[in-house]
Parts: sequence; C-alpha cells; structure tokens
Amino acid sequence: MLKITKENKQYQTYIISNENCSLEIVPKKGGIVTSWQIENHDIFYLDKERFTDPNLSVRGGIPILFPICGDLPDNSYSYDLQKYNLKQHGFARDLPWEVTSETLNNDSGSLTLTLKSNQETLLVYPWEFEVNFTYKFTGNTLRIEQNYTNKSSVKMPFSTGFHPYFSVKNKFKLELNIPSSEYQEKQTKIVHPWSGKFDFSQQEIDVSFTSLQGNSTSMIDQETGLELVISFSEQYSTLVFWTLKDKDFICLEPWTGPRNSLNSGVGLIYLDPETTVNSWVEMSVKKV
Repeated sequence: MLKITKENKQYQTYIISNENCSLEIVPKKGGIVTSWQIENHDIFYLDKERFTDPNLSVRGGIPILFPICGDLPDNSYSYDLQKYNLKQHGFARDLPWEVTSETLNNDSGSLTLTLKSNQETLLVYPWEFEVNFTYKFTGNTLRIEQNYTNKSSVKMPFSTGFHPYFSVKNKFKLELNIPSSEYQEKQTKIVHPWSGKFDFSQQEIDVSFTSLQGNSTSMIDQETGLELVISFSEQYSTLVFWTLKDKDFICLEPWTGPRNSLNSGVGLIYLDPETTVNSWVEMSVKKV
C-alpha cells in the first residue's frame, strides 16, 4: 500500500512510497520531482550539489518548463509594443508551488500543486494565470495531469514542457525509439535523418524532433534491463534530446512548442480569457 509522508530536507519533500518504489516531490523548489526509485533502480539523475545551490539551475529530476520551452534570442520578446525579458525555460521551475490536494488509494497516490501569477511573474510575462499539476503515482507509472487557466482579459500565449533527466550509466547500451524521421541540431540548425542512434562520443548532443509521427517515445536500457515509455497528449509536438558526454544522464523532453515560439508563434498555445486547457504526460517503466 502506498503512503504519503513529508521530510524536512533542504526543502520540504513529499514522498509517495511503498516497500518497492518511491517518488519524491519538492513543491517549494519549482514543483520538481527529484527522485523515482523502483526496486533500487534510480529512474532519474540528480546533481545534488547543483540542487542545493539556489544560484544554479537544477540538473536532475523533472524540471517544469513554463511559459516557454528553451530560450529566446537575447532572452527577450515583445508584446503590445513593450519588450520583456524572460530567461530560458521560463520561471515555473524556480518558483515555489503550493500543495492544494493529496489523495491516497490502495495502489495509487496523487499530489496536486498550484502555481499562480504574481507581481514577480507579471513583470516578465504580463498575463494572469493559474496552473495545476497533479502527479499520479502507481509505482511503475507516473502520470502528470496539467491544467492551465488564463485569468487575464486577453488571449494568453504560452508553451509548456518537461525536462526529465533519466539516469543512464552506459549510453552505448541504450536503444531509442523516437517517432520521427529527422532532427535538427540546436547549434548548427542542420537537419539530419534519424537512424535510431546517436554518436555518444560527442561532447554534447542537443537536438529537437519537431515532425512527430506519434504520441509516445521509449528507450530500453540494456544495462538495467528496463524500458521507459513516455506518452503525452496531443498538445506536445516537439521532443528534445540532450546529453553531455561525461554525465550519467540523457534528457528526452516533451515540449508543446519549439524554441522561440513566443516570438515566432510556431507551436504556441493561445488560451482565451477565463478558459482552461488540459494536457498530460505519462512515464511507465517495466522490465524487458
């Protein structure tokens, strides 16, 4: 039977767990999931030194991307003849979220977190909003249900996504199934055909898949014998893959729109006043 407990670490941490699995969520640190363990397997990577430093961005767990994914040129965009500065991936991953609900059943537990616009967010993003995330956990499956509500009197444009860091000790034993025939490099903008494999001897791989042919992606880690499947709702049109050569992680990130969508309009969600859009992302792990 799952239970929900709280621990006062550097930040208050909510733990949904039983004897075989556990999920850790830190609401005050950007609503982030920091850990998912299944029978002593760490599903996520976490750089603990960076996590404890409030001046550094988190590398690990599942950072939340909102109201943009990726970066903007010069970290800026214009709206209504005014220029705004908004840093990479937006502000949701840096702000404290509020726990608004927790639920337990015999085989599942859930935690709902809420983020609302405030004076700080309005300085860089001039729309009022309310965002609710419900983390539903059944041990081998984590489902993140989201709803975004526009509290402004005008249409609200945004992108949203996740930046999960999956723990992978040996990337050369990784099998990837990404539903696309091509990807684009971030730095060179060159488009390459997707063969199903990357050259992991490179110092960095940072690419995006924008012509998706399905609503799920997966990877098999032959080292651990685990398969991870990521499924997502129709709003998610982009998958970003990122890794660094000497780090034991890969990031496979579902985004609703590509980089710079707040300027280009590509893949941007426009939400009418006082309306809500719902989306979800689900991650499942099984032995192969």
